[in-house]
Amino acid sequence: MRVIVVGGGVVGTMHAWQAVQRGHEVVQIEREAEARGASLRNFGQIWVSGRAGGEELDTALRARELWERIGAEVPGLGFRANGSLTPVRTDREYAVAEAALARPDAAARGYKLVTADEARQINPALRGAFEAALWCERDAAVEPRTAQLHLREALRATGRYAFLPGREVREVTGPGAVRDDHGDVHRGDAVVLATGAWLSGLVRELVPDLPVRRVRLQMMQTAPLGERLTTSVADADSFRYYPAYKSPALDALDAGQDQAPVAAAHKMQLLMVQRQDGGLTIGDTHEYEHPFAFDTLEDPYEHLTGVVEGFLGRPLPRIQRRWAGVYAQCTDTTRVVHRQQVADGVWLVTGPGGRGMTCSPAIAETTANELGW
Repeated sequence: MRVIVVGGGVVGTMHAWQAVQRGHEVVQIEREAEARGASLRNFGQIWVSGRAGGEELDTALRARELWERIGAEVPGLGFRANGSLTPVRTDREYAVAEAALARPDAAARGYKLVTADEARQINPALRGAFEAALWCERDAAVEPRTAQLHLREALRATGRYAFLPGREVREVTGPGAVRDDHGDVHRGDAVVLATGAWLSGLVRELVPDLPVRRVRLQMMQTAPLGERLTTSVADADSFRYYPAYKSPALDALDAGQDQAPVAAAHKMQLLMVQRQDGGLTIGDTHEYEHPFAFDTLEDPYEHLTGVVEGFLGRPLPRIQRRWAGVYAQCTDTTRVVHRQQVADGVWLVTGPGGRGMTCSPAIAETTANELGW
């Protein structure tokens, strides 16, 4: 079988991976010289802890298993089973963490509520003030800026994969066939459009009423910390954002403990991961109303700096990079992904939202199973 994958981000690359692993030939087409969207502008987190139960959690857990397996084959991914800690500082925050432990799927997530001293044994870099922390053993991380590069190297080594950058697919010309802006037609037994947040052009023509929206966020990256941050770190604002924490305790938190004004205005949470070079990737904000602002704002960065320094008990290293990114999210946020046949032999796979990096291996596996690859 010959598979055409349109899109060079992590969702597209994982579809290419699934097809090649199953013995097929793949041509992957990317409109930029390299993928530049949300697949690079993220934390690299394999984030199980906050996922909703049912299909979303099942998908995340399966993806976590696949990431570990692929990471063993492709060491350049930098896969590490680092887990995560969410420090809590108030009784209301503690109650939300405690309620999470009562979930029937808590064991599958690897939840444990630990004291501040136990948290510091797990992650000695957390020298700041907090009362306890929610530990999630199943969380993990990879290197987002280089993951696609290393995956493609491994794919090329099979002799059944080609990557064609700098080509925008403009038209479906027939069953399993597309034409790019160079005038070349690419024919296969199946075409997967994994175009991420690029929802205009061909995607809009094929699905004018696509139930997917775009979300913008701001992030930053620091100079090396100078010590290991052994886990990913979140703050209690993440309880308000992730569906796994819905409970009467969360309702009480929302009613009785306001977010900081900047955090509330920008729909913020802290997520933080250390990169292999020692720097910290820190975010994030959420913006849903179009048109998006073209500039980044400083207040959210100042807020995040204060939260991180409070947990670390030390000044944050110098910020080296700031950026904004845009990802595609199903308007029905309970859906893991929007997967739709849009033409004969052509499928669109988009809208995983902030779950793209986490869930992409399992999303691609499901596509391959459903299409009978």
